[in-house]
Amino acid sequence: MSLLKREAENILLNNRREGYTLPTNNKLYPAQWNWDSAYIALGYSYFNKEFAIVELEKLFEGQWSDGMVPHILFHQKDENYFPNHNTWQCGDKIPSSGITQPPIAASILKLMLDKTEFSSSEMERILNLIKKTKKYLEWFCKYRDPNDTGLVSILHPWESGTDNSPLWDFPLSKILIEENLAYKRRDLDVSSSDVRPLKRDYDCYITLLNQFRNQKYNPEQLYDISMFNVVDIGFNSLFLKACKDLVYIATKNNIDCTSIQKKITRTENKLISLYNQNDNSFYSYDVLNKQTLEIPSITNYFILFADIQNKEINNSIIQSLKKYNSNEKYFFSSIKPDSKYFEEIRYWRGPVWINCNWILYKGLLEKDPDFANKIKSHTLDLIHEKDFHEYYSCKSGTPYGANNFSWSAALYLDLINN
Repeated sequence: MSLLKREAENILLNNRREGYTLPTNNKLYPAQWNWDSAYIALGYSYFNKEFAIVELEKLFEGQWSDGMVPHILFHQKDENYFPNHNTWQCGDKIPSSGITQPPIAASILKLMLDKTEFSSSEMERILNLIKKTKKYLEWFCKYRDPNDTGLVSILHPWESGTDNSPLWDFPLSKILIEENLAYKRRDLDVSSSDVRPLKRDYDCYITLLNQFRNQKYNPEQLYDISMFNVVDIGFNSLFLKACKDLVYIATKNNIDCTSIQKKITRTENKLISLYNQNDNSFYSYDVLNKQTLEIPSITNYFILFADIQNKEINNSIIQSLKKYNSNEKYFFSSIKPDSKYFEEIRYWRGPVWINCNWILYKGLLEKDPDFANKIKSHTLDLIHEKDFHEYYSCKSGTPYGANNFSWSAALYLDLINN
């Protein structure tokens, strides 16, 4: 355990650059990613508080004036990644992408504050991060739920964090792909095509990117004009939890969060309305095409992390989750293994991801501690057997994607300390 702990710490330190940490140490992801950095900050908090705070400060340095925090910040203008800063052509202080990712930074801040003593000067910096996080969540309320339904939309699959999930197959099938797209995928130079998104996926991703860039990423227009507009259960669960956690830490520090507080009740009620009693599942909704997306994704269970105040639904979801991977050695696969959409080794279409297990572990700690600890022990066993990788086969445990993966190392440090 102590050797692996040191290895996890060294992965973060070796992947660290000038105040921010890369997802891995190869050319697959040569920039700072939004939700990766949040997980990474939590990992640092166990052995270097300064690096934990700086990681989040560096992320919020890239916050746009309207409050949005991009999903990628290009601190170094590296051409080895596509789409890079030249493709996006945006960013306020730092070249960035023009879309966002799950705002899990709010929940990470709460976890850090719950377990760590900070000096007065450190707390001043954290209070500044809380204020910036508040502005970030207010951006979602204003621009990704302009009709105040309670549910926020993602306008690009990359915003979900689960890029090529089968959840997006139907919405993407409706996209009119731009003609004469010309681009070179750098990911295939460092990773096998068998484990990466397909060409048609990328054609859709870049068509959407070009559409957004042509609108200069104007948030007042994108909601209405995007060819992709989905209410994702996983994203909304993380958003709801972020709102709850932000209100908690902001109130404790005398920061007014009235607008976010009002959002919580509406979001929770609307999320519950997406519960399907027939099969005890939550399903995402394609707003643009008015279609329920009945895909058995592990992210549908992120509702447990959101801590909705409905014990009956929570218990039903837990029982459903217990059957999700029951025939496989390793869990949880990103798509249910008996589904026709399942692909064992292709990115978000089947493999096990440490962050998904971690989200479910945290969501179950107070609802079903025994099951939570079973998830924890299985996750730790997988890492002990296979080391710190990006994702793993649920059948063999074989690792795929990047090695020395930062969030796997960071979340391991949290798991062994809780």
